[in-house]
Amino acid sequence: MIVVGGSGSAKLATALAKELDVVCAKTEVRKFPDSETYVRIFDELRGEDVVLVQNGYPDDRIIEMFLLQDAIEEGDAKSLVTVIPYYGYARQDRKFSPGEPVSARGLAGHFELDSDEVITVDIHNESILDWFDVDVKNVTAMNEIGKYLKNKGVDIVVSPDKGGIDRAKTAAIAADCDFDYLEKKRLDANTVEMKPLKSDVRGQVVAIVDDIISTGGTIITATKQLQENGAKAVYAACTHGLFVGHAFDKLRDACDEVISTDTLDNPASVVSVAPELAKAISKR
Repeated sequence: MIVVGGSGSAKLATALAKELDVVCAKTEVRKFPDSETYVRIFDELRGEDVVLVQNGYPDDRIIEMFLLQDAIEEGDAKSLVTVIPYYGYARQDRKFSPGEPVSARGLAGHFELDSDEVITVDIHNESILDWFDVDVKNVTAMNEIGKYLKNKGVDIVVSPDKGGIDRAKTAAIAADCDFDYLEKKRLDANTVEMKPLKSDVRGQVVAIVDDIISTGGTIITATKQLQENGAKAVYAACTHGLFVGHAFDKLRDACDEVISTDTLDNPASVVSVAPELAKAISKR
């Protein structure tokens, strides 16, 4: 087996190769003068089971993924598992107006090209997996995030909403603590109250966990209200840290720590999903 890492997931690919105790291929990715992408894989792939690790975000990484998949096919590999740590366009999983695409579905048909299996990480909506025609599985980073939170002495893990309660539960089991979700209650036209449905957070170390943190607005609001309700400390943790604009700085000012995984490389990437990916690949 050999791991090939695209430029959007180079560090994670290296970590995954180490977990699997296999070679991480040497690659070259650069731009032609006209901004088109050039890729090259230097290692021999003939007869190898290849694991390609590359994000579907931002757009130029998608083109790079397609080119790397074709290079692997040209290299006469025995099989290809495409690992998509962050699935771009996953939040565009339906159309709201005539003439719009269902972007997540459209990309599924391309992401699976030349692949025997596709693996995603905490994809925003697992129903997207139904649009793949090859074997596909989704792994969660919440076990690894929970282990990290356990070392921080977290007392309770909360989801920002009821829809994410399973993520909070998974992280809480690994952290050996309680879990809950935040209930939103509109007090007036300009004020929304967010507090745990059942738990008393006074004197507690609380972690808010989510799959994606983008602008950070919801997390910041929740953090302030948890602090007002007496939380001793509040951590913000996610699988995919997009941190659009100045979101990371705002979160860092509001929370005691901002935590994300290495699906996207950013200053908060302190948890690796490589162990969970290695388990999924080893079970093939």
